[in-house]
Amino acid sequence: MTIAKGPKYLVHFRRRREGKTNFAKRLALVKSGKTRMVVRRSNKTVLIQFIEFEPKGDKTLLTVNGQHLVKSYKWPSKRNVWTAYLTGLLAGKMAHKKGVKEFVFDMGMYPSSKGSVLYAALKGVADSGLKTTFGNEMVPEKKLTNPPEKVKSLFEQVKSKIIAG
Repeated sequence: MTIAKGPKYLVHFRRRREGKTNFAKRLALVKSGKTRMVVRRSNKTVLIQFIEFEPKGDKTLLTVNGQHLVKSYKWPSKRNVWTAYLTGLLAGKMAHKKGVKEFVFDMGMYPSSKGSVLYAALKGVADSGLKTTFGNEMVPEKKLTNPPEKVKSLFEQVKSKIIAG
């Protein structure tokens, strides 16, 4: 038997093999030097994190998910556009208090689709006063301006409470 040699036997990073991380995209985001806003969605809620790069490992500054809305504002937590927007608004306010001024949007390996929950969260953070660059064509504006009647009043109440406090 001979020893395996050459590029044919190259083993890629584990997270690349599992399809969890696009390292070229991550490197571009890290090179920007700005804080990353990472948005992840699960079957039940939306998770927003603000992460800074450090050579020894990334540092998570802040984590907010839809359950914060349930505890603080009695919002019925679901993974929908309105919950994502309010979670983004809350995360943006909390990040501003932690000293974050601007960020880059990291949506990970999720496919970019118009009107998705990820862009609703981005819109919420942008509306909280943090600076970023994004196009409004991907944001679900029609859904955010016209929530269903059963949650419309609660949506407006929670939104005003987050903005005020």
